[in-house]
Amino acid sequence: MAAFSFSRVGRSMRGILLPTAAVIGFSCLLTYFFVLYQPTVGPGIAQRLGWQAWDAVATADYFDKEPSTPTVTGDPADGQPIPVDDDATDWWETTNNQPWDTTDDIESYPLDVWAPLLPHDTGLSEIAITRCMMSPSLVGKLCAPTTTVEQDAIKGNWVRVDRDLNKQAGLWNLNIYYRRTRRLDIPLITDLRLLPANEIPEPLSDSWVKVDLSIRDGVMRAEPMYLWYLQGKTMNEMNAEEKSSLITEVDILFGEDRPWYGFEKIEPAVTPEKEGQLESVYVTYRRGVQSVPHAHPLHFSRDGKFKILQVADLHFSVSRGICRETDIDPCVNSDNLTNTLLGHVMDEEKPDLVVFSGDQLNGQGTSWDPKSVLAKFAVAATDRKIPWAAIFGNHDEENGDVKQEQVRMMNALPYSLVQRGPKDIHGVGNYVLDVKSADASKTSLLTLYFLDSGSYSSGYLDWLGYFFPTEYDWIHEDQINWFLQESSKIQAIQRPFTPDTGKDFGSIWNRQADQITPTTHKLAKPNAIMFFHIPLQESYGTADRDPRTGQLLDIGLHDLEGSGAAKKSDGMFDKGLKKALESGHVASGDIPEVKVVANGHCHITEDCKRVNDIWLCFGGGGSYSGYGQIGFDRRFRIYEISDYGETIRTYKRTEKDEILNSYTLAGPGAPLFNPRS
Repeated sequence: MAAFSFSRVGRSMRGILLPTAAVIGFSCLLTYFFVLYQPTVGPGIAQRLGWQAWDAVATADYFDKEPSTPTVTGDPADGQPIPVDDDATDWWETTNNQPWDTTDDIESYPLDVWAPLLPHDTGLSEIAITRCMMSPSLVGKLCAPTTTVEQDAIKGNWVRVDRDLNKQAGLWNLNIYYRRTRRLDIPLITDLRLLPANEIPEPLSDSWVKVDLSIRDGVMRAEPMYLWYLQGKTMNEMNAEEKSSLITEVDILFGEDRPWYGFEKIEPAVTPEKEGQLESVYVTYRRGVQSVPHAHPLHFSRDGKFKILQVADLHFSVSRGICRETDIDPCVNSDNLTNTLLGHVMDEEKPDLVVFSGDQLNGQGTSWDPKSVLAKFAVAATDRKIPWAAIFGNHDEENGDVKQEQVRMMNALPYSLVQRGPKDIHGVGNYVLDVKSADASKTSLLTLYFLDSGSYSSGYLDWLGYFFPTEYDWIHEDQINWFLQESSKIQAIQRPFTPDTGKDFGSIWNRQADQITPTTHKLAKPNAIMFFHIPLQESYGTADRDPRTGQLLDIGLHDLEGSGAAKKSDGMFDKGLKKALESGHVASGDIPEVKVVANGHCHITEDCKRVNDIWLCFGGGGSYSGYGQIGFDRRFRIYEISDYGETIRTYKRTEKDEILNSYTLAGPGAPLFNPRS
């Protein structure tokens, strides 16, 4: 009887569960196909040209550009190229500084992809704002504004500005959308305004259009505010000045600092700043084509000098920054305060190159929108038109965009020399720059290596899913092999270098008797400096002794904090730095090519220590936003290279303009290398 009862119960349960499972499964299938599934764009779709493409306007006609001279010089920011006189112009100035890069085919830029780093010249025709209960990246066009095939063909497809206005607060996702068109007969947007619900643009005309949805939609207890846009003339009706004032891009800025290069803020803030709770949110826009000025090739001065300023550990955030361990009182807005100090140091030192040696971003939950932080970290250099390079530290990738995307952003900033580097080895940002002579020979006199020392090698996940690092990463074997390969490509030169005086520069090339003291010459690679963030274990080893005095070659402070080196190593010091010699000749001895390794990471360690003939130097913390110690002034390390690359001297400049520990690391006056064993 019991068996019979269990059988009936089993059949009953099966009759209930099977239909239920079928309904749930079918519902999931429908959800996948109609909501979550987005078909992969095949090569046919990717290459398909919309009919707007046939109405593209030539770049030269679009801006009424005069034909360019073959070579020009001048300031790219002022847009006034000057014809070059080949007999009076330095080789590094004979570059094409047109208002945009004419090697790019602007007409080939996609119309239906949000790409704010591209210098689009195509105007916008319509703007909308939509809410979405899920991230639009998951549901595709489900949350896009309504449209028709005819509207898409005339005004362009809807493009989502991939920045959530409600990222910090709000009940749902809120995004701006716009249409972009190349048609000549469509009115294009020439102005944007943000106004409360009870205000209208002045003077009001029929051309002003109000976006239906409040730009503060979904934010609790926030007064509605609406985005208005002005539809101006068609492209056919505009003159050159009007064309250059078109709104060509829209973006979002988080925080109170300056927007991305070439963009302007729309006041007021969409979300006002609430100190310690919310960062402000701004809509930003770009007019016309804002070309990014490029750095000239790195070169020595005519009297053989080149200066590098190392900026270590800025630790900038989306906010204006919180001061750490300083005796400045009051100390507020530490990021801005640091940029002011950094600008002063640059004005005093006038470097030829600035190197940001990692941890530009604070991570730790405060740099959650890297683009808003990267917009401000290099402004002291870009405002002064100084070329700059950067490497990554352990904090740069903790929040937000990955390193590859950050490199792409850095490359879109003025005067950047940052490179992505090879993709088949560890790290992002392994690259080489060389500094050439000022004479016509353009001889490479100094090599600069940049490596990514990684972030964290291991850690654990707590029950909320957060990653807690336990060990630092290190330079891996494939990076060591890459360095040795790059070193092998460096051509030996006659040292000390004598500039080519075949071209008449008057008396500028006259050599002073005391410029270079050695009388012997050698065929060897030029001196090199290497930058990476996390120090090697050897940085905490025993220093060499000066053969002249017997003193330890360790200059500066190093006992205020513990070791910041990784616990593991693939042997960068022994297998890389010591193997890369400046000359392969036995008679030249085992003199290393890399004379100095420059690190960051440890903010209150700032010594230079020579170990086995290689100087291992720390930059010292220069930012009020990074940790420090009361009484330890913020400081920056300078490398002054002279005698056409033969002499390397270093010192530090503090926030109080004190010059500390000036010392010659290589060249005449430097300690002799260890005798060959």
